[in-house]
Amino acid sequence: MAASKQHAYHLVQLSPWPIVSSLSAFVIMVGLVLFMHEFTSIVLIMGILSILACSFGWFKDIIHEAEYEKEHTVIVQRGLRIGMVLFIVSEIMFFASFFWAYFNFSLFPNDIIGNIWPPKDIELISTFRLPFLNTLLLLLSGTTITWSHQALLENNRLGFKRGLWLTVALGFIFLSIQAFEYSHTTIAFRDNIYGSIFFMSTGFHGFHVLIGSIILLVCFLRAIKGHFTKNHHVGFEIGAWYWHFVDVVWLFLFVWIYWWGNS
Repeated sequence: MAASKQHAYHLVQLSPWPIVSSLSAFVIMVGLVLFMHEFTSIVLIMGILSILACSFGWFKDIIHEAEYEKEHTVIVQRGLRIGMVLFIVSEIMFFASFFWAYFNFSLFPNDIIGNIWPPKDIELISTFRLPFLNTLLLLLSGTTITWSHQALLENNRLGFKRGLWLTVALGFIFLSIQAFEYSHTTIAFRDNIYGSIFFMSTGFHGFHVLIGSIILLVCFLRAIKGHFTKNHHVGFEIGAWYWHFVDVVWLFLFVWIYWWGNS
């Protein structure tokens, strides 16, 4: 049937993953509510495991479409790139809301927080210790993912895999340092608006780093299997775009929250 197709578009087959993933996201939402009210964490864990299983199945089907059914034509790849650009724009708006809240309270502190920013009795995290180290790690990861991409364009498979592996490793090192920072800070999410904004912005960024690391890890496993060529690597390319977006967001977080906010 694929040989008789008279167009360059990909008409997707019926798939259970959209509806199952939606149900899993709903379970996660309910689980978060129950967890925040200290009722139970079992529902949240079930939702997370379910969404991970859906992601694995969905990725598997997409990889099969690209590598074995050869459905990802030039036009399809263009659509995937446009979709990723629109997704990144939505992510920019998502983080813009956190920055809006931060600047609203930092530039115009009100009576609720004592008309000063940061609020009293806040022990700020030192700018040029762990946050600065994490900044260097993410900047380095931006160079390794660029090296990996360039190596692939030059058909250097070894350099492609090495750069990709280093990027994934730097991503997980970043997350480990951030977890260590969280465990040793005196700032609490529930204490005041500063703690809420701090953990929402940096925590969601850490979540994005985790997602990006998983995406690039999948790309690395695919690279080992011989997937991706210099002319056909849209899956890796959009993963690299996402990683660069994560890098840029962290630079804004570091400058405004850790540096400017501590001055």
